Amino acid sequence: MSAKVVLVTGCSKGGIGFHLCEEFAKEGCTVYATARKVEKMEGFVHPSIHKLELDVVDDKSVKLVIDHVIEREGKIDVLVNNAGVPAFGNLYFQSQRPALEVPLDEVKAAFDANVFSILRVSRAVLPHMASRKQGLILNVGSVVGEIPTPWSGIYSASKAAAHSVTQSMWMECKPFNVKVMLVAPGGVTSNFVASYGPQYTLAPDSLYTAYLPHIIRRMWSSQTPQSMQTDVFAQKVVKQALASSPPFYFSAGNNATMFGFARWLPRTWMLRYLWGMFSGPVKNKSS
Repeated sequence: MSAKVVLVTGCSKGGIGFHLCEEFAKEGCTVYATARKVEKMEGFVHPSIHKLELDVVDDKSVKLVIDHVIEREGKIDVLVNNAGVPAFGNLYFQSQRPALEVPLDEVKAAFDANVFSILRVSRAVLPHMASRKQGLILNVGSVVGEIPTPWSGIYSASKAAAHSVTQSMWMECKPFNVKVMLVAPGGVTSNFVASYGPQYTLAPDSLYTAYLPHIIRRMWSSQTPQSMQTDVFAQKVVKQALASSPPFYFSAGNNATMFGFARWLPRTWMLRYLWGMFSGPVKNKSS
């Protein structure tokens, strides 16, 4: 049997997509790693990983990459929609802010990167998978797509939309024997916060200036000693994705169990709990 061909979006070094590529390659797959800038993907170990430039918010870019992989390999067995806008920092969309203070153009851009990109890439790949009556589309969401937290309302909303789209895809791809899988990371180590968090500010006229320490604390909450190492998370995801019957839903990482359990609790109780968690006293880091 020929090696499975895997296409992964959002593969900048140090992120989930980067480590997913390494794990798929380790399992014998031919992997196409993509990012907006090829130079951001330096450091791959396995020779079966091929790097391509891809902007998931551009229709032409998506078509060029899909056509290239199909022409070269004749198939795509696994599509991983991992690309998205990080929730942190002024240099990216400031979706880690009070929801009503995020400019609407940034809201639209966040949804384009986190939701519309899933539709854009998946609709380009599905005809090829449907013609072969096999394939897997894996969409990366977030635990906050299940239950939102304060100070990340737009990011949470975009991930919730991604979850809903994935559920519809799971049903609507059944006639073609194409499987769909939703992955919801909890706390997984990342370089996003370290890179952009220190530059975080609120607008001078913000109604929430007094809450800035709490917003920053929320920003760092996914990056703790308890956060799952990215390579470990990738190993777990790839094991599930390459199983003979991949699960529809898989979640791992710090607080993943808590968020999974919280889905069964009264929603207003959980929202009060999360508000208290991210609006209460801030401990001095030196203490």
